Parts: sequence; C-alpha cells; structure tokens
Amino acid sequence: MNLRSVDLNLLVALDALLTEQHVSRAASRIGLSQPAMSNALGRLRLIFHDDLFVRTASGMLPTPRAEQLIEPVRQTLRQIEQVFESDLSFEPASSVARISIRLSDLLGYLLLPPLLTDIGRTAPGISLDVVHLSPARTVDALDRDDIQLAVSMSLDHPSSIRSEPLLSDSMVCMMRRDHVLASRDLTLDEFLTQKHLKVSMSPTDTRFVDNVLTEMGLQRTIAVNVPHWLLVPRILEKTDLISVLPGRIASLLQGQTLCLKSLPFVSASFDWSAYWHRRRDTNRVVKWLRGRLKFVCNDIKIQLYQDLEL
Repeated sequence: MNLRSVDLNLLVALDALLTEQHVSRAASRIGLSQPAMSNALGRLRLIFHDDLFVRTASGMLPTPRAEQLIEPVRQTLRQIEQVFESDLSFEPASSVARISIRLSDLLGYLLLPPLLTDIGRTAPGISLDVVHLSPARTVDALDRDDIQLAVSMSLDHPSSIRSEPLLSDSMVCMMRRDHVLASRDLTLDEFLTQKHLKVSMSPTDTRFVDNVLTEMGLQRTIAVNVPHWLLVPRILEKTDLISVLPGRIASLLQGQTLCLKSLPFVSASFDWSAYWHRRRDTNRVVKWLRGRLKFVCNDIKIQLYQDLEL
C-alpha cells in the first residue's frame, strides 16, 4: 500500500470508534461531526476490506478484524505522537502538559494533596490523569505507554521498567480506639483470634502479613475483603474488626476514633517507589514529575510510630 494515498487521520477516527463503539460518541471524542465520522468509517471499511463494526441490539460491535487492529492502531498512534512530541523546550512555570500516573486510592490520599499544591505553585500548566491499576496491569500499562509514571511497591517488572524508592513504610494494625484490645499490647494469639478486614487489591497484606504468618505455620481469619483502602476507617469505626495497613497512611486515617498498634510479629519494612519505562528516562516532563514526587515525599512529616501505643 502507498502510504501517501492514505489519510493517517483515519487512524485517529478508527481508534475513537474502537474505544467508543458508537459513531456519535466517537465523533464527539475527536471533535468531528457525525456525518464526517460516518464518512471516515466508510473509507476505513474500503481500506481494510472489512465491515469493522456491525450493528446489534446492544449497539455497534467490532468484527474480529477490528479487534485485531486495536493494539496495532494504538501503538502506531503513540509512536506518531512521540515523533512530534518534544520536551526540549519544557519549562515547568510556563509549559502545558498532561501526564498519566498510577496511584492507588491510598497513595492518592497520601501524596496528591501536597503534590497538587506543589504543581499548582511551580507548574500550573501541568495536568495529571490518575488511574488505579493492579500491579500486573501497572507494568503492562507502563510498557504500552498508557501511563508514563506509577507509584507502587515491589512491582515484579522486566528490565525495561526503571524504579526509584520514594518513601519507606511498614505495616501496622488499626482498630477502634474503644476496642477491647486497644488498651494493651497486641499479642500474637489475640491478633490471630480477631476477625480481620483485608484490602484485596493490595499486595501489602499478602506479602507483609499473610506470607509471614504462613511461614510461621499460622493463619488469620479474614471476615471481609474490600477493594479500596478508604473503606477501612469507616468499617473499623463501626465494627470489632481489626485491619493491617501501611503505617504512613494509617497515621493519616486514624483520626480520633481509631488507634494503631505494632504487629505482634516481625514484618519487614518496604519502599513506595516510582516506576517508569526506560523510554522515558530522559523525558524532561516525566523526569520533572519524578523530582516533584521525591520533593513531596521528602517533605512528608508523618512520624510512623508517633501514635503507636507501645
């Protein structure tokens, strides 16, 4: 095929159609009229010799050929963007840029308020798209360039992904301040006999609690799994459940109604780290954001054990 005869803007239209699976929404997504998007779909059908989308009772569905095109089209568009993308003139105070970053709700609660304050003061033209992905999906998103930066812990990643420690942490136990165990040291037997609230999406509970207990031939009782950290304080306030959380976020969440206790067994500390793909090693925008994250983390004055009742 002679590329000079192909309008590469059709790839933008195709990506929008593959994302929205609806002509009007796809048109709105990239600023085209509905007739113009319908015309683009007609041209795409001729180029690929395939209907690409078929109408069903539930809407437009991609054909098998269209499904095969999803990843190649998105990779091609990212590569084209990188050809025209230049960060050589990046100046934080005056430049406009948007960065996609992975943060859990826990890390967002801890880092976003000071980070956004810092960005608003030093780089008002910088915008963030924050997403919450599982560890495996985080590595995949960095590799695909769906996100440019991630903050997580102990990600299992290939050598193409770089990392840098930001903040050390360790696990603590949280419970109601008027819980029967709140007035004394927590023993291992008491820890095991209590019912626990666990955050199922996070690897911290498994790596730094459950795996440690398994090595000791022990197991705790999980009464409920929840997908988000910010559910934990409200549930603990209203129940006799206890939960294990990273100490830095636990210190922020405890308020007046909850208290923190040291774990009754040895659990290693860990680092919250920044992760990025090596293709972004010299990208000035991403490098700048990594620097602001380090600054914010260095400036966090939470004393991990200041509220532990030892």
